[in-house]
Amino acid sequence: MDIILLQLFNGLSISSILLLISLGLAITFGLMKVINMAHGEFIMIGAYAAYITQNIFKSILPESLFSYYFVFAIPAAFLVAFCIGYLLEFLLIRFLYGRPLDSLLATWGVGMILQQLARNIFGAQNVAVSSPSWLNGGWSVTDGLVLPYKRLFIIALVISVLVMMYMYIYRSHAGRNMRAVMQNREMATCLGISTRRVDGMTFAIGSGIAGIAGCALSLLGPIGPALGTYYIVDAFMVVVLGGVGKLVGTVIGAFGIGVFNTFFEYWTSASIGKVLVFACIMAFLQWKPMGLVTMRTRSLD
Repeated sequence: MDIILLQLFNGLSISSILLLISLGLAITFGLMKVINMAHGEFIMIGAYAAYITQNIFKSILPESLFSYYFVFAIPAAFLVAFCIGYLLEFLLIRFLYGRPLDSLLATWGVGMILQQLARNIFGAQNVAVSSPSWLNGGWSVTDGLVLPYKRLFIIALVISVLVMMYMYIYRSHAGRNMRAVMQNREMATCLGISTRRVDGMTFAIGSGIAGIAGCALSLLGPIGPALGTYYIVDAFMVVVLGGVGKLVGTVIGAFGIGVFNTFFEYWTSASIGKVLVFACIMAFLQWKPMGLVTMRTRSLD
């Protein structure tokens, strides 16, 4: 029973990370139909923002305050990724709407540029982010089941981000405008909604959420310029499986992939488990090509 519970917890932990990575990509792809291959680099930007915040606390502030650096690293990662994402949308992405292949190639090139900038600034070697003292150790449920505080914190962080995104999308004026543009862009424009402003803010928010994901990943291991490339494929799988532009579909897709992947790897091996997950996704998409949750809109009539 302890082994089953531990595998279930590992699946939930992986699912929460996938959800945090895919959340920004889901709203960006759902609204603007832009295939953003540079999304992984915003994860890398958030991780390096946590690394810089750590170094600032080490060099400037007293040692007694170092344990609180991660509280400031999370909003710092969001703000840095948000600003860079808004700048990228203003300079490049807004000229590529309705051109998915062009956006794919352009954002892939942007991702390569951002990776090289990271190598020039921080070096090609991976760097480590020290976790705060209050995240070391774990919660001993039973003698054979210990849940690491880092993983529990990441799960709590993902739940917090998910609640804030829900409140923004479904309970705010800006979120209502976003959903209107997502459902019918032409009609939203006729009703006076600035789709240009909505696109810019949506892309920036999606980039900021990716920055938070990178900040969370810095707790689990060393970070480097190619950090985001390890997760971008899984993030697109979550978005496609869950259904484009639907928050609940992204949640279900992330938890489904994470849990099944963990149990498949436990029963077989890491590579075979990944193959089985891909096979299950392909079989499911043959049955429901639009994903788990589809968006109802008059623009499809």
